[in-house]
Amino acid sequence: MDTLTLDPEDVTATLKTVLHVGCGMADPAKLPADAFPADGWRELRLDIDPSVMPDIVASITDMRVLAEGSVDAVWSSHNLEHLRAHEVPLALSEFCRVLRPGGFALMTMPDLQRVAMLVAQGLLEEPAYISAAGPISPIDILYGYRPSIQGGNDFMAHRTGFTIGSLSAHMTRAGFVDVQVESDGRFALWARGVRPA
Repeated sequence: MDTLTLDPEDVTATLKTVLHVGCGMADPAKLPADAFPADGWRELRLDIDPSVMPDIVASITDMRVLAEGSVDAVWSSHNLEHLRAHEVPLALSEFCRVLRPGGFALMTMPDLQRVAMLVAQGLLEEPAYISAAGPISPIDILYGYRPSIQGGNDFMAHRTGFTIGSLSAHMTRAGFVDVQVESDGRFALWARGVRPA
């Protein structure tokens, strides 16, 4: 299998590269502008689903198509929870491997501790919030968005989950340093970790 290397003649080579894993359909608004301003970053899109036309079709647990140390950042929005628990260390190790020394991974995913509070109150199927896709209930956060799964998109099923402590531990074991994980106070965790220089 060939590994992807960036073309030094590419006019965008002066921009930093963010690997957007689990990217879905192309949409520049999916990159958090405060972390990846358009004038400083170029997006390299990776997804397991070829129908979303990513730059790279691959699983986040096996990104050998990318050379070690080939990107400046990894952006992962609501991907790790779709893996089985035993696959999480593989994905996080791959995130760390493809980063240049000093590069960072930025991730967001459901905050199961926060969701558990609603479940404990008996609000499993009551809407916790309204998204662009429609109402999201704790059961959707725990197991995946029911309408998408019902429509045949099994990629949307959730197979594992995280709290601040569990995600911090996973990231540290994968080799990240300066790990920071926090809850947004709603229903998401945000995490950042750096590949050692």
